[in-house]
Amino acid sequence: MKVVFDTNIYVSAFILPGSQADSALMRIAEGTDRLIISKAIVDELLDVLSRKFAKDADELARVAVFLADLADVVRPRGRIEVLQDESDNRILECARTGGAHAIVTGDKAMLRLRQFGEIRIISLQQYLEGNQSA
Repeated sequence: MKVVFDTNIYVSAFILPGSQADSALMRIAEGTDRLIISKAIVDELLDVLSRKFAKDADELARVAVFLADLADVVRPRGRIEVLQDESDNRILECARTGGAHAIVTGDKAMLRLRQFGEIRIISLQQYLEGNQSA
């Protein structure tokens, strides 16, 4: 299954080793699912890790390289303006461009959407339980 993780999943995984979000990244590393990511998502993640968690340039570079090696990087074509938060729209763009089956998020506005076209929007818990229905 091809998935897009919202930025909040990455933040939890990198800040809280052993967390459920970390387990989700391990599923990707083990080859259970394929991760789709875009430059906009990486940029937002690095910004959050730098501003809110004081990660230095070396740590940020390691995160960027790790994700580039782990995921299929796509370049979204066209803008989507479905949700109020612009960064959420970048997630939708990535998922559509990458042909994702699901978006995994903890964002309440995105979870309320439940689906974007054929792409399901699910919680981290649903993803880890293998419950792909929204």
